Amino acid sequence: MDIIYFFELLGTFVFAISGMATAAEKKFDIFGAAIIGWATAVGGGTIRDVMIGRLPVGWMRDTNFLFAILAALPVVYYFRRTILRFPRTFLWFDSLGLGLFTVLGMEKTLALGLDPAVAVVMGAVSATFGGVLRDLLCNEIPQVFQPKAELYVTVCLLGGLFYLFLGLLGFDYRWKMIVTIIVVFGIRQLAVRYEWRLPTIK
Repeated sequence: MDIIYFFELLGTFVFAISGMATAAEKKFDIFGAAIIGWATAVGGGTIRDVMIGRLPVGWMRDTNFLFAILAALPVVYYFRRTILRFPRTFLWFDSLGLGLFTVLGMEKTLALGLDPAVAVVMGAVSATFGGVLRDLLCNEIPQVFQPKAELYVTVCLLGGLFYLFLGLLGFDYRWKMIVTIIVVFGIRQLAVRYEWRLPTIK
């Protein structure tokens, strides 16, 4: 299996768990949790594909993405107490999803010949807009807009720039993806641990 396709399926599965865990925390039923998981998993990628003109969007052309989302449902159902009891577990899934979709968004944008700066933005859109939809559907202010939220979109933008930097150094695209995912995951973990935040407008 191509590594990009593998990462896309893995990212979909991971973000679906992230969304369903939020739904479980709010006591949604199984159907509601599935909808939240679906929106979280494919929301960012759908918006990205529409913006760059890659239609039909990815999950409509390959039902394996829907199966990846469905596979996340029993994981959350049977292990929801463990996931909710240990917030760091939820953070791991969220951070991993950010890294995966940042590099996927960039790869798909660059493959169309668009400017690298646009690819960095599309990487951030892919990684974060599913979470925006998740929070809106759960009747919350999206995490990316909260003044007390740790670095979120910024982590993805930094990851995107790092991905381009690795390309300048001549890294193979597989290594670029793997290293960037690790970097995004690590920065996100540090941002939460040390409460790194951007200044607010006052």
